[in-house]
Parts: sequence; structure tokens; C-alpha cells
Amino acid sequence: MATKSASQLSRGVKVLGRVTRMAFRHRARMAVAIGATLAAVTFQLFIPQLLGGSVDQAYELFQRGAGVDEARRALMLYAGLLFGASVLRGLFTMLHNYQGEAVGQHVGYELRLAIYRKVQELSFSYHDRVHSGDLVTRGMLDIEGVRLFVNTGIIRLCVLGVLLGVGSYLMVQANALLAVVALSFVPFVGWRAIVTRLRLRKSWHRLQSRLGVLTRIMEENLAGIRVVRAFSGEDYELGKFERGSRRALRLTLHRIGLQVRNGTAMSYGFFVAMGLVLLIGGRMTLAGAITIGVLAEFLAFMLILQMPVRQLGLLVNSFARATTSGERIFTVLDQEPEIRERPDAKELVVTEGRLRFESVSFAYEKDDDREHALENIDFELGPGETLGIVGPPGAGKSTIAHLIPRFYDVTSGRITIDGQDIRDVTLRSLRRAVGLIPQDSFIFTSRLDNNLAYGNPWADQAHIEWAAEVSQLHSYIQQLPEGYRTLVGERGVSLSGGQRQRLAIARMLVQQTPIMIFDDSTAAIDAGTEQQIREGLSSISHRHATIIIAHRLSSLMHADEILFVDDGRVLERGTHDELYAQGGRYRALYDLQSNPEAVSADGP
Repeated sequence: MATKSASQLSRGVKVLGRVTRMAFRHRARMAVAIGATLAAVTFQLFIPQLLGGSVDQAYELFQRGAGVDEARRALMLYAGLLFGASVLRGLFTMLHNYQGEAVGQHVGYELRLAIYRKVQELSFSYHDRVHSGDLVTRGMLDIEGVRLFVNTGIIRLCVLGVLLGVGSYLMVQANALLAVVALSFVPFVGWRAIVTRLRLRKSWHRLQSRLGVLTRIMEENLAGIRVVRAFSGEDYELGKFERGSRRALRLTLHRIGLQVRNGTAMSYGFFVAMGLVLLIGGRMTLAGAITIGVLAEFLAFMLILQMPVRQLGLLVNSFARATTSGERIFTVLDQEPEIRERPDAKELVVTEGRLRFESVSFAYEKDDDREHALENIDFELGPGETLGIVGPPGAGKSTIAHLIPRFYDVTSGRITIDGQDIRDVTLRSLRRAVGLIPQDSFIFTSRLDNNLAYGNPWADQAHIEWAAEVSQLHSYIQQLPEGYRTLVGERGVSLSGGQRQRLAIARMLVQQTPIMIFDDSTAAIDAGTEQQIREGLSSISHRHATIIIAHRLSSLMHADEILFVDDGRVLERGTHDELYAQGGRYRALYDLQSNPEAVSADGP
């Protein structure tokens, strides 16, 4: 147990050190914040000395029976000094609070950009494992926990450290014994802070994970709100969210309980020390060992320490939250993308646009015991040629499509474009050459023309309209009140499934890639419209190598070669007529789709 706690403490120190280094990159602001902190604490420490001096001065004047004018002048002098010290302390406190908060905001800004950039870089395999709701939580709530640490952790620790350090020196100078009594609470408070920080760190980790689950539940509910309504699942969804919220509430209450108990214990230790100062200091004053002013100075110093001691609970909570949040953030930032460019990667030079698969095998898990999703896939495709891929669900058809733009890397074999291994070229140049329309066409919340030109923002309006016309979407857009400037709702919910697929086709056409991949991208389009799209594409097909993945054979019967894939292997290959004549699985699928009644009648 002790080893585990030591390991957690070591990891926490590393995380906080990393956050602190990020803060100190803003040297000017941190220098001003720390300088203002030192100035504020210095003027704050003048106050006990001025109070002690004023008490001793008043007592001396009383003892020698000074006149009213002399007493008034002495009183006004000390009052002016106290007022000036208080004002300056307030001004410098305001300055260090502002600069500390500003640095925290800058750190939050940098972390938001860093984690967003990392999410863009991470491979599909990472996103396959991690839910987007958890990433949203890390990119929002966890960053907030780290951001707050700059002001509530680093700066507040500086304040407390200087107060205790300089104040201890001043008190020892005044009276060493009373200084020991006054600071007797420090070891107890330090012990409580370490123990509570470890407990709070665990509590914060569990709470942040639970909030990630809540984010995931809400995200899935909002994305699937139509399914929820269609199946009357509102009560079930509310119950699921309520159970998650209740768990988060219990963790929050547990954390608050830890903070309150810790704060109470620290305050108790502080007030015990203050009572001892009053008791022992009072006796020393009566015995003539110290003056009344010195006792007043010690008590004033204890009163100044009262607020920082009460804030120690917040300081410990800030350390615990920043440790947990920072660790969760840096876990993402330290991830190395599985798909990376080689140091000597060059731009892909497309001379012809010929795609070649050479004995390609692939497994989603790299362990030797894992079954391959693809095994020994071979084909070649050039401009003006069309390859059709068909097979049952889960056969590996989409996996072939995802390997071409290097969403995943092959396990063995290689993929080349014009003789260049795609692992040897830059990702940006590769993906500029490969246009992929996935099964699920994602539409952004933006105008139609912005969605169409997403892959080529510099495309002119004429080119955008041409692409929409080829995809049989132009006439529909023209009927809209705002035409191409019409705002499309989240995920394209204002469009039908077929319209979303046609928009995705047009988006790829605007990009003008040498290699075009249609991954079941016409499944929601009626046969007549699909035929019109195919006719429109025929005018440019000589410039592109085309891959069509489909379940509906009418979508790819015209292909120059068709691969029938199952269980990651090519079982049959040839033209439609050749495959039909073979009488194999392709023929059976064709007969089922073209004349299902006859197939049913011939069956058992």
C-alpha cells in the first residue's frame, strides 16, 4: 500500500511539475504575479509589526503620562502607516490575482489547442477504443481543473510559503519560544494536506471518469434522439442518465466531505496553536519576558494566517484536481499515433494514378494470435478502370477502403500508387489523391456550399454546382429559398439519407482526386437516381481509378473487375458475365437480388 501511495505521489509530482513548467513559459506574467505576491505578503507582514509597535507606543505614552496632542500624533502616524500598508497590500493582491488568472487562461488555451490537435493526429485505431464523450470531458472539464491550478495552486502556495517563511523568521527574532508555539500547527497541517490530497486525487479521478460517462450518455442520446422518440425510449434514457448523475452526485458529496473534514481538522489545529500563544504569551507578558506589543504582534500574525490556513483545504483540493485532470490530459497528449509519417517521407507524385495491392494482409490487433481481417489481397487498378467489391457484412470490404488512405497500416504486403509505397509518402499528399465516401456520410452544421467545398475550400461556385449536378443534387438545392447558402442542421438531419449520400459524392467530386472510392455510398439512393449519377460520372471516369463497394449488385455490374470477398479473402473475381457463368456465390447473390421469388421456390 505504501509503495502504491509513493508511486501515486511521484506521478502527481511529475504532472504538477509539467503544468508548472507550462505556466512559467509565460515568464513576464509569472514574474509580475510572483513579484506582486512577494510585495503583497511583505506589506501584509508589516501589519503585525505596526500593530505591535503601536501597542507598545501607546503603553509607553500612558506610562509616562503623555499629553493628548502627542498621543494623537503617535496614533495618526501608526494609523497612516497601517492604512498605507493595507492599501498597498490590496493593490498588489489584485495584481497577482489578475496575472495568475491570466496565466491560467493561457495554459487552458494552449491545452485546448494541444488536445484538439492530438485528436486530429491520432489514428483510427485509437478512436476505435476511446469514446468521444470521454475525449470531450478531458478537453473541457479536465482542462478547467488544470487551468485553475495556476492561481489557486501555484500562486496561493507562494503566498502561504512566503507568509510562513518570512513570518517565522520575524517571530523567531521577536521570541523563539513563542514562535515555536505559534507554528506548532504547521506539521499537523502538512500531514493532513498530504493524506487528504491522496484521497482527493482518487476521488477526483473517479468523478472525472463518471462525468465522462455522463457526457457519453448525453452525446449518444442527442445523436440518436430520433431513434429514442421512434421507440418511445424517453423513460429508459432518462433513467439511465439519472442513475449516472446519482453516481456522480455521490462521488461529489464524498469529495466535499473529505474537503470539509480536512478543513475543519486544519482549522482546529490552527486555533489550538493560537490559544496556546495567547495562554503562554499572556503569562510571559505578566512575567515581563515580552511586552504587550510583542504579544499583540504574535496574535496579529496568527490572525493573518487564519485565512490562508482555511484556504489550505482549497489548496489541497486544487492540487488533487490538477493532478488527476493533468494526468488524464497528458495521457492523451503523450499518445503516439500508430499511423505516422516516416522522417524521410516525400510528397506523393501522381503520374498516372495506378493503385496496386500486393499480397496485402491486415489485422486490427497486431498480436500474432489475432485472426486477419484481410489476407493476401491482390489487385491493380488504373485511370478509367472500375473495380467492384461485394460480399457479406463483415467480409472486409470497408477495411480495404480504409487501408488505401492509410487510416490503418497493412500487417504484411504493400499498397502502392504509381509504384510508390503509401507508407513512404506524406499523409497529406496521399489523402489529397484518395477520395473516400464512407458508409456514414457526415454533414457539418454549416451552409450547403461549405459542406460541398470542404475538401477543396478554394473551389469556385461553378465547380461546386457542377459537382452537385453530377450527383443529382443541384435541382433540389435550387428549390431551396437560400439555395447553396442554406444552413444544414447538425449531422445533416434536415436532409434525407439519399440526399446526404449525394452531397458526400459531390464533396468528393469537388476535391478531384485521382482515386475515388465509393464505400456503399449509394445504398440510400434509388436505382434511377443512381443510374443518373453513374452516367454523370462516366464523363470524367477516364481520369480516375474507381472502386465501388456495394451490397446491391446493380451498383457495380458495369465494373471492369469484381471481387467477391468473404472472411477477408477474395473467393471469386472477374467481370459480371464471368462470375455469373461460374455459378458460384456471386451468381447466387445475383439470383437472390434479381428474382428472390424463384430462389425461394427452389430452396428447401
